[in-house]
Amino acid sequence: MSRRAYLDWNATAPLRPEARTAMIEALDVVGNPSSPHTEGRRARAIVEDAREEVAALVGARPAEVVFTSGGTEANTAVLAGGWQTILLARIEHDSVLAPARELARNGKARVVDLPVADSGDLRALAGHVPEANGNRALLSLQMANNETGVLQPLAQAAAVAKAHGLSVHTDAVQAAGRIAVDFRALGVDFLSLSAHKLGGPKGIGALVIRDGAALPAFITGGGQERRRRAGTENVPAIAGFGAAARAAGGSLAEMDRVRALRDRLEAEIRAITPSAVVIAAAAERLPNTTNVALPGASAETLVIALDLAGVAVSAGAACSSGKVGASRVLEAMGLEPGLARSAIRVSLGWGSTEADVAAFVAAWSQVAVRRRERAVA
Repeated sequence: MSRRAYLDWNATAPLRPEARTAMIEALDVVGNPSSPHTEGRRARAIVEDAREEVAALVGARPAEVVFTSGGTEANTAVLAGGWQTILLARIEHDSVLAPARELARNGKARVVDLPVADSGDLRALAGHVPEANGNRALLSLQMANNETGVLQPLAQAAAVAKAHGLSVHTDAVQAAGRIAVDFRALGVDFLSLSAHKLGGPKGIGALVIRDGAALPAFITGGGQERRRRAGTENVPAIAGFGAAARAAGGSLAEMDRVRALRDRLEAEIRAITPSAVVIAAAAERLPNTTNVALPGASAETLVIALDLAGVAVSAGAACSSGKVGASRVLEAMGLEPGLARSAIRVSLGWGSTEADVAAFVAAWSQVAVRRRERAVA
C-alpha cells in the first residue's frame, strides 16, 4: 500500500511518541490519585506533573488547570456558568455556539451576535460590547478558527470586554502548540484546550480558570480537580496530555518550517488553478492552516477525490443527511454561498513533510485535469 498524506491535523494530530510512552508507563500505575498511600501518591504525581506541563504550555499556573474530557467539555462548562448575557460570533466552534443558543432558546441568557469582518476577525469589536451593568456577562472569542486558521485580536478584545465589566473565555484548542499562548498576557478568565490537537490522546483536555474567576463546578460528587470536576482522573490520558504539551512547547520553532510548507502548497494551488480562492489569505493565520475554495466544485467531491488519491483533508462545509451546505464560518465572513460550498481545509503539523505537500499537489493537479476534461466534453 502506498503511503498516504495526512493533511487534516486540525481535526486531530497523530499521537506523539512521547505521549505514547507516557501513557503506556502510566497504565502500570495501580493507585487512585485520591488515595493517600504510596500507590495513590504515584498516580497523583503523574497527574500533577502533567498539570505543570499543560500550564507551562499556555503560561498559566498549575492550580488554574482543570482536566476535562476535551475541548468540548471545557467550552460547554464555561457557557453553562450562569451568564445573563453572552457575546459571540458565528465563527465559533459548535461546542460554544450550541450551548449558547440553547440558553437563549430557554430564556436563560441573552445572546449577542458580533459582526465578523470579511477577513474573518472581530477587529471592530469596540462598538458592539454592551455594559455588563452588574449582570454576569461573558465574551467568548476563539483564539484561532478551526476552518480558516484566522487569529483573533484576543488581547485587545479582552481589554475592551473587561472595560465593560465582562468576563472573557477563549477556545484555544487550535492555537495551543502551534503559536505561543500566554494566558496571563491575554487577559482572559477561561481558556479551553484539547490534547489530541497537539499530539496527545483523544478524550482529554483542560479548562484553565483564572485565580478568582467565578465558575460553578461542572461535575459534582467528589473533590477531584479542585472540586470543579468530580470523578477519578484518567491518569494515562492525562500523562499523555502532559507529555504532548511538553513536546509541543519545545517544538514551536518547528512551525516556521510548517508555515513554509503551507505557503508552498498555496502557491502550487494558485499555479494549477488560478481561479482558486485562498480564504483570508491576507489575514493573520495559524501557520499550518489553509482554506481554499475552487469555484464550481463541490467540497464533498474534492475531499473524496483527494482521499482516493491518498490525501486526507476536510471539507470546509458541513455534511448533513448527504447534503453539503455552505460553512457558516465562511458565510459569516461574507463569502458567496456557492463559493463557500466549494471550500476545503488543508492543515499540516509537526510531522508534515515535503512529500506530503508533493502528494497533495499531484492529487490536486489530477482533480484540475479531470475538471478541464469534463468542461471540454
